[in-house]
Amino acid sequence: MSLLRDRDFRRLFLADTASQAGAQVLLLALPLVAVSALRVSEFEVGALAACQTLAFVVLGLPAGAVVDRLRKRVVMVVSDWGRALALVSVPVAWWLDVLTIHQLYAVALALGVLTLFFDIGYQSYLPHLVERERLVEGNSALEVVRTVAQVGGPGAGGYLIQLLTAPFALAVTVAGFAWSALCLAAIRKAEPRPEPRRAHLGKEIAEGVRFVAGQPLLRRIAGCTATANFFVAMSQPLTLLLLARHLGLGAGAIGLLTAASGLGGVTGALVNARLARRLGQGPAMWLSLAVPAPLTFVLPWLEADWRLGLFVLFEFLVGAGVVVYNVTQLSFRQAITPEPMLGRMNATVRFLVWGTLPLGGLLGGVLGEAIGVRNTLLVAAVGSCLAFLWLYTSPLRTMRELPMRSASAGQ
Repeated sequence: MSLLRDRDFRRLFLADTASQAGAQVLLLALPLVAVSALRVSEFEVGALAACQTLAFVVLGLPAGAVVDRLRKRVVMVVSDWGRALALVSVPVAWWLDVLTIHQLYAVALALGVLTLFFDIGYQSYLPHLVERERLVEGNSALEVVRTVAQVGGPGAGGYLIQLLTAPFALAVTVAGFAWSALCLAAIRKAEPRPEPRRAHLGKEIAEGVRFVAGQPLLRRIAGCTATANFFVAMSQPLTLLLLARHLGLGAGAIGLLTAASGLGGVTGALVNARLARRLGQGPAMWLSLAVPAPLTFVLPWLEADWRLGLFVLFEFLVGAGVVVYNVTQLSFRQAITPEPMLGRMNATVRFLVWGTLPLGGLLGGVLGEAIGVRNTLLVAAVGSCLAFLWLYTSPLRTMRELPMRSASAGQ
């Protein structure tokens, strides 16, 4: 956390804090608008989840090439303001009694596009702001922000939704995105203007794809993350539906239960470096996914009794594992990639790992209506237990130190 003494990193840190706090409310509020306010079907819940991530499939690769041609901070500021404006339309439409599921689809699609550009810009901007040998420190600090927001965000968001109703609770998210944009705009460190490029956009996209394809460890990490994301996208909306509709839990109770993942995330951020030193970076990465995976089988048999305690344990372990995994693999990706290639590398990996999210969301919705919510959660649990095999069957299984440079990165 010594990086917080740096004024510009501190502003990035504050921007991320505001954005993450708002996003935690959005995580509950947008699907709860559909579930409780509009009373939509299982398929429509899955379709809404798919809309939020569809941009990663359709625009994932060209977005990276576009971001590499622009100043990353400008991309992030514009994306923040765009997300704030898109979300404002939901409480306004609710107040006018004209809100429909189709508007929620449109808002979700817009949020997906803007989040795609923000995330690529964000992951490509950090290596410009801090030295590459401090990337793990910087990513760990920002992961602490995300996980602390997860601790208080869902609980506070749940009660905020009960107090204001889900549509109006989105105003908190709007404020978070606006504050994030203001903090980013206040960063003083000049970002060099990218050199004008004459190459065709398609050629630049192909360069990014070739770079990722030429890195065996990157391919394994992308396959692992894509598999995990696919089954998370299947289960997450239906878990919320199960808690809210089948078990009859209120938004506050749901927020309190899911806050356990944030507490686990804080724990993961605190022990991340220690685990990497003791186990090695490769083993720490795959174990962070393998250890909590069996508890996914709790989800199909959830009831409003003692099993909710197992759900809290599941959320805690998943939160801890995600932080350990994300810090390790993201720092590795940033460190081996030359700066002019960062946007395209991140976009290519995002295309692969987030592109499975809309597919998982849609399949979850279809299966939810065809075989029921609980049976679909059982299918997702089986798949979630397989994701770590991408890493376990690779050199990462025993690799204590991940390489920070590659032949491609040095060219």
